[in-house]
Amino acid sequence: MKIRVRFAPSPTGLFHVGSARTTLFNYLHAKKRGGEFILRIEDTDKERSKPEYEENIFESLDWLGLEFDEGPIKEGSYGPYRQSERGEIYEKYIKKLFESGKAYPCFCSEDDLEREREAQLDRGEAPKYSEKCRKIDHEEDLKKIKNGEDFILRLMIEKGKEISFEDKIRGRVSFQSDGIGDFPISKGFERPFYNTACAIDDFEMRITDVIRGEDHISNTPKQILIQDALGFDRPNYAHLPLILAPDKSKMSKRFGAVAVSDYKKMGFLPESLTNFLALLGWSPGDDREFFSLGELEKEFSIERCKKSGAVFNKEKLEYINGLHIKNIDLQRLTNLCIPYLISESLIIPSHGEEEYPPAMGARSVTVDFKTADGRSINFDTLKEIVKEHQDRMTLLSQIADLSSYFFNRIEVDFDLLQWKEMNSEELKDVIDKAINIISNIDKWTKEEVTERLLQEANQYEGRGRFLWPIRAALTGEKASVGPFEVAWILGREEALKRLKQAKKSL
Repeated sequence: MKIRVRFAPSPTGLFHVGSARTTLFNYLHAKKRGGEFILRIEDTDKERSKPEYEENIFESLDWLGLEFDEGPIKEGSYGPYRQSERGEIYEKYIKKLFESGKAYPCFCSEDDLEREREAQLDRGEAPKYSEKCRKIDHEEDLKKIKNGEDFILRLMIEKGKEISFEDKIRGRVSFQSDGIGDFPISKGFERPFYNTACAIDDFEMRITDVIRGEDHISNTPKQILIQDALGFDRPNYAHLPLILAPDKSKMSKRFGAVAVSDYKKMGFLPESLTNFLALLGWSPGDDREFFSLGELEKEFSIERCKKSGAVFNKEKLEYINGLHIKNIDLQRLTNLCIPYLISESLIIPSHGEEEYPPAMGARSVTVDFKTADGRSINFDTLKEIVKEHQDRMTLLSQIADLSSYFFNRIEVDFDLLQWKEMNSEELKDVIDKAINIISNIDKWTKEEVTERLLQEANQYEGRGRFLWPIRAALTGEKASVGPFEVAWILGREEALKRLKQAKKSL
């Protein structure tokens, strides 16, 4: 039988990293075994479900590269894939449970049920339904329903029954039916509660493997009881460990519990996030940390998932992101960095595109730009700037702070220009020599600029005496890319302008 897995989010908020980890593990499990990955939207909470949150789910999965085989925008043979559109399917099975005598209507009010619950808690008992309405005659049930009395339907649970299943991560898990009681499965015949809709959908969509967080373990026996009552085949289960904060508490926004779209804005690469999330609760069996999505598809095994909680370490995520930044194609990296330069007003597209990169086919992504200080700068030059900072970045957003001196007017003072105990006359002499060298370089290449400046630097007792003032004059920063690279990228005209400005400030 072909493996079919599903991820079933509720569109009641932005797509969270915890949901992304669950999605990833389902996706990898299916890909490793040639199976199918289904997206199901559980939108029965009409008040909290929003179209914009559903759209955020689609956009996040697309950005992460987790393509589903069937879903709301990719119809297959087992739709609809939104629970809000599956009412007739649910009603058919709910009525079947009632008509077969496996479920009965409960007419107790919410106030009655709450008083009953509080009384049980006061006696130190675990809350469960008293089965008061189970004793009502079937004919009386039908009469009450016909008269329009509100009711919920409860599944009739056999006493003293063990409900057990083999979890692919945790081994054998067992529950006692007496601790569950006759739980509600629907409001009327038309509105199923979570476990009912889930059990019906998994059967109807031919789901073979249910992979989800361990917070769903308590739902599993109820879903099994519904499956058994309806004669459904039981899927395989695997419950993933929770993601924890560094102090082993429940993960919060402070420790990284934010939307996937927020990580995108912060400057993380999608392959970095999938790489990091895969290592939260799964081990490749060795000490490897760097994986592409394709490599994960080949390596992943649900049997290698851990039982214990996985700690979310943002510093580790940034470290992995830095590894991926070092290894991606420079053209792609430049296109990914440019929006951060635009957002910080360091550059603007010459043709005024509202977004970068522009829409596919509208214009080449290698457009020209204007710098903050009014100079023209082309894509190839931006690519060289990004290249010089590629090994320094752990976030794409860092490109703005690291390279701002390439785009802005700079200011330098004596203290910045000074190497050790140099006086103003020595500094003027160094800058004059640099101006002369740069003015007379015939062929403006990186190699020629480096060679000519290095020749002069070698005349000094310590190259820093010549190179530090030049680098400081060109960048206005205590730390930056080296003077050879900066001068070459800025170009002769801008390099000379900055050197003369520095000399004037002395």
